[in-house]
Amino acid sequence: MAPVLESEEHKALRAAVSALGKRYGRAYIATVNKEGRHPDELWSEAAKLGYLGVNLPEEYEGGGGGITELSIVLEELGAAGCPLLMMVVSPAICGTVIARFGTRAQQQTWLPSLANGSRLMAFGITEPDAGSNSHRITTTARRDAAGDWLLTGRKVFISGVDRADAVLVVGRTEDARTGNLKPCLFIVPTDTPGFEYRPIEMELRAAEKQFELTFDDIRLPADALVGDENAGLLQLFAGLNPERIMTAAFAIGMARYALAKAVDYARERTVWRQPIGAHQAIAHPLAQSHIELELARLMMQKAAHLYDAGDDAAAGEAANMAKYAAGEACVKAVDQAVHTLGGNGLTTEFGLASLITAARVSRIAPVSREMILNYVSHQTLGLPKSY
Repeated sequence: MAPVLESEEHKALRAAVSALGKRYGRAYIATVNKEGRHPDELWSEAAKLGYLGVNLPEEYEGGGGGITELSIVLEELGAAGCPLLMMVVSPAICGTVIARFGTRAQQQTWLPSLANGSRLMAFGITEPDAGSNSHRITTTARRDAAGDWLLTGRKVFISGVDRADAVLVVGRTEDARTGNLKPCLFIVPTDTPGFEYRPIEMELRAAEKQFELTFDDIRLPADALVGDENAGLLQLFAGLNPERIMTAAFAIGMARYALAKAVDYARERTVWRQPIGAHQAIAHPLAQSHIELELARLMMQKAAHLYDAGDDAAAGEAANMAKYAAGEACVKAVDQAVHTLGGNGLTTEFGLASLITAARVSRIAPVSREMILNYVSHQTLGLPKSY
């Protein structure tokens, strides 16, 4: 199912990752979830083959590609039923930010291990009282007399902290000139004294758990700050745009898996002497889902191309649109797949029921569809704000 517009290199990458994913498949992920462990085998093999760091610079053991290539990897793993959520976080968000804005020392310390999968980095932005409004973030950092940073705050719904070696935390510092708070990013090792986290119980069954973080004046060295203290907003969106693109890839892969299951079932399930797929009431919704997924993928590819070309402003608009389109298409595709299988769609055997909850995540995280509609109405259409 490689798009016509892709290069031969991209088609080859897609085919190779698809083959890897199919060797593991949905049954592997289901077993991992049931046993309460992590997909370490798939993560390690994907890393060994160079897929996890395909977007990171070659000088740091990466593949030298971009978000375009990384989104192909995640989409194809998802289409095989075994997506790796931490790809969205570790190489896409954290790896990209450090590669673009990190100091030489930060790049040397983190990028090779993020590329080869030996270390993980989580991303901490969401707060209980800020929601989608990053301007209300209350996590703050201040310098002490020794020049170190003292970080205080609370974060929620942070993925994979139990597996991470560090968290890229979004905080705010006081502008010396205006006194206003401005965004900044810090690399916070998870073994930092005073860094605490606890799991958030979720209905969603996934290997990657969600956590609440708390820290009260934890001490960080001066070099924990990523990049320029005055360029925090630019650095923040350098991570958020890839996050949205990769979330779209995650959703499209999941939806492709569900749709393929439904199409196979509709071809084979025979009632009244003909396959149920011959009935337009079954066939047309599946065809509509396929169309919507292809459209979402095109927007995702556009967003990735713009981002890799360095057009952050245009990429921001396209990334939000791609995430919106993919989330909507994913929810509809999964719902239609379950409906196509009827009772079988709710059984463990077919592996679709667990996607009902998972698909909703693509609508909610990392930014809700309503906030994307706000963004498009204000930024693209020029309509006034209501807030």
